[in-house]
Order: sequence, then structure tokens, then C-alpha cells
Amino acid sequence: MKSQPVLVGAFEAKTKLGNLLERVGRGASFIITKHDQPVARLTAYRDDKVVRRKSVVAEMRELRKKYKLGGLSIRELRDEGRA
Repeated sequence: MKSQPVLVGAFEAKTKLGNLLERVGRGASFIITKHDQPVARLTAYRDDKVVRRKSVVAEMRELRKKYKLGGLSIRELRDEGRA
């Protein structure tokens, strides 16, 4: 389970950026505030293509649970549709 982001003031983020980056590398995330208002989020880099691919796979798995294929595999349905 991911932990909640930690609030960090802009001045502190500026002065301790190296330390914050090390912590982000270990899984932490931060919301940077200015005058107590959130202005930025500091999180680990994630490749959008990888994130999207994982999301699509998860959606497909949910659809497989929701809709039954009458005992046919995806490949069989595909081949039937091509005939």
C-alpha cells in the first residue's frame, strides 16, 4: 500500500531537494506547498507507456470476469470473426 504524500513547503523543498529526491527514489512522494497551498507534486518517474499498458491489461482482465465468452478463447473468437 502506498503511503500518503508528505506536505513540504517550497523553501524546504528547495533547500533539501537532494534528500527529497533520494526519498522519492525509495517510494516516498511529496506535495510542495507555497503559502499553505499545494502547487506541485514530487513523485518517482513512471514511463507513461508502461503505466497505460498496465492499465489496459487490468481493464481487459476485469472485462474477462464480467463477460463470459461461452467457453471460447479470445483466439477462437478472433479466428471466427475473420472467417
